[in-house]
Amino acid sequence: MDLKSGYPFWAVKNGLMYAFPQLATDVSCDVAVIGAGITGALIADELTAHGHDVIVLDQRDVCWGSTSASTALLQYEIDTHATELVRRYDQQTALLAYQSCLRAVGDIGDIAQTIGDVDFAHCESLYYASNRADHQRLVEEYAWRERYGFPVRWLDRTALKNEYALTAPAAILSTVAARVDPYRLASRLLRRMQRQGTRVFDRTQVETLTATSDSVRLTTADDLSIRAGHVVMASGYEAQCWLHQRVAKNRSSYAYISDPVDREALGWLDTTLLWESARPYLYLRTTGDGRLLVGGEDDDRDIPTRRDRLVVSKAAKLQRKISRLFPDLDARPAFAWGGTFAETSDGLPLFGSHSQYGARVLFALAYGGNGITYSMLGAALLRAQIEHRAHPLTGLFGFARLG
Repeated sequence: MDLKSGYPFWAVKNGLMYAFPQLATDVSCDVAVIGAGITGALIADELTAHGHDVIVLDQRDVCWGSTSASTALLQYEIDTHATELVRRYDQQTALLAYQSCLRAVGDIGDIAQTIGDVDFAHCESLYYASNRADHQRLVEEYAWRERYGFPVRWLDRTALKNEYALTAPAAILSTVAARVDPYRLASRLLRRMQRQGTRVFDRTQVETLTATSDSVRLTTADDLSIRAGHVVMASGYEAQCWLHQRVAKNRSSYAYISDPVDREALGWLDTTLLWESARPYLYLRTTGDGRLLVGGEDDDRDIPTRRDRLVVSKAAKLQRKISRLFPDLDARPAFAWGGTFAETSDGLPLFGSHSQYGARVLFALAYGGNGITYSMLGAALLRAQIEHRAHPLTGLFGFARLG
């Protein structure tokens, strides 16, 4: 499956950071994690830190799938409003989802600090109403967040214009958000685990999976065998190929990144993520070296060749939108790309076992606009399931909610 088109900036910037071997012999372990992107790396790190013998496998080079195309806006704010989750489920469910994501942003920051040199920075997040019709939805969302103590501030049209030179009906400013180089974070995390004894194999494709009551047997394309106590499917959007049930819809999103922009010209954008209420939405952030990363223009195309042909025109559309918002900002595309992402019906991820395989095969489907934040939460959730412990997010993020 071709997960990306064009030239994702992280892969161009960082290159192939580390060389990991192919699997060359039969092996066994406590947990086999299939997928060596940011999701697999965070889960493997959580498990190894708590004494589990883990093997990580990927059919590509490490981090060369969706992680290299991720735009890595780290937010507790998910694509589905809390007020919508209240209507769909209940108050407690919405609160659990948002409070968990809020903590996860800090947890990712803690990991980034221990790894170092991953372009992590704390930011604010400015979420503005794209039009007058969305204004009331933001009013309700802000009231809910303020009621439950989230770090937010309301900006009306005048305040938004005066403080941010942005013309929009209103906005919610959140003081908790962050940015990171996801490719660098995952690569360095896997390399650290390897140095500590975790076995990491890339260019190793798993072909078959057989689960029994006491173990799981995997076979590779080279007819090698991996026997594990548990398997975690963390291969992103490709993980759906292992399920008969359709649990999410694949779509395409597009992004570009500029050459470095003068810090003075960036102004508040240098420390603030920006996104809008329209769906699909425009979003942008900066990097540590002052580049502007812009994303959006999502569509339903899930055929790589069609996505390939659209990358240039989609980047041009994104640039025109930025020019209308910030006419004095010169932020032309230096690299542009498109990538696959998946959406569940409620915007929440799926972590845990599925009835198709039983309790020893766990899925890590960090789908939605908060994939890295979800992956951080999923790491602790899946460890709890492997250790036969209760976890507050098991029901909310499990397959059972799909009916």
